[in-house]
Amino acid sequence: MAVNDADQNTDAALPEPIPGPDSTSRRNFAITGIFIIMTIYALYFGREFFMPVILAFLFALTLTPIVRFASKRGIPAPVSATMLVVASAVIIAVGGYLLSGPVMQLVNDAPQIGRSLTERMHELRTPLNRLLAISQQIDEVADTNRDEGVLKVAVQQPGILSQAAGNMLSAGTTIAIVFVLSLFLLASGTLFYEKIVQSFTKMSEKKRALRVVYDVEREVSRYLLTVAIINAGLGAVIAFGLWILGMPTPLLWGVMAALLNFLPYVGALLVMSVVTVISIITFDSLGYAMLVPTFLIICNVLEGQIVTPLVVGRRLELNAVSILIAVAFWSWLWGFIGALIAVPLLVVIKVFCDHFEGLQQIGNFLSAQQTMDREE
Repeated sequence: MAVNDADQNTDAALPEPIPGPDSTSRRNFAITGIFIIMTIYALYFGREFFMPVILAFLFALTLTPIVRFASKRGIPAPVSATMLVVASAVIIAVGGYLLSGPVMQLVNDAPQIGRSLTERMHELRTPLNRLLAISQQIDEVADTNRDEGVLKVAVQQPGILSQAAGNMLSAGTTIAIVFVLSLFLLASGTLFYEKIVQSFTKMSEKKRALRVVYDVEREVSRYLLTVAIINAGLGAVIAFGLWILGMPTPLLWGVMAALLNFLPYVGALLVMSVVTVISIITFDSLGYAMLVPTFLIICNVLEGQIVTPLVVGRRLELNAVSILIAVAFWSWLWGFIGALIAVPLLVVIKVFCDHFEGLQQIGNFLSAQQTMDREE
């Protein structure tokens, strides 16, 4: 009995087992995964709130170098910010008004464009005749089955005008929020930086936080402004070149090329596909029509391989895999707007990760070159 009592006392005195490193890492991994899933869930269902906010921050970062330059010349930040935001709003409003007519005409002419393209490419229709005949037979069988008493259920959809009105109202609200929030962000100056510094207690932490914030803001702002200027120049060159070649509505294609150039690879391919179709149905000679996509290819190659790397530099160059994943993810999350801001957001994440030792592996993965190996 004494031995048993001693064993019981010994067991009671044993401390509880301490979680090992494996269990701690698994718990941290699970918490991180849950946080990422909840963040994606919030971004998806709260896109009407988060989308204009993120657009405003990116737009404000793009215009920040101009506001800083004006401040050094004695122009107060609220004044220069107001002038820039108002000028941007006027340019977008005028551009939207001028392009609304060609866009609506293009939408209305879509069936005719399809028929004209089919007639021009008649030599490609021969191999598809059998498939078309099979498709017609399937349609006839389906029509016969429906005529034998199958109940047809049609869900009435909202009218086109009501959908267009709703989309225009939503877009107008988003644009207004973006411009107003951008104005306040630009006019506030260093207010956010002061708040960030005040959240730390030690002077060393304050200096490090201020240095990181300024470095990230400076690099991202220069990148966004430089890329926006390059894309605008690319759109102007394409519009002028297509006007010389005799393409209809060259301004529309130039603006489309400038906007979609924020979408690497996919944007240029989309612009080239649409413009090539319009060129084929516009010009009588197929050889002359091919001058249009050739011109677009030359412009995009010069911009992507010479101009942008020379002006922006290689440090912020991203690898193709991360770009395509980001574009696919943000387009699924927020549609077309998400696809446009995918690469700028990826650059923001990369610059932020490069300034923290624990996140440098992520920044190295996003970069196009092995920066960490090169530094070693």
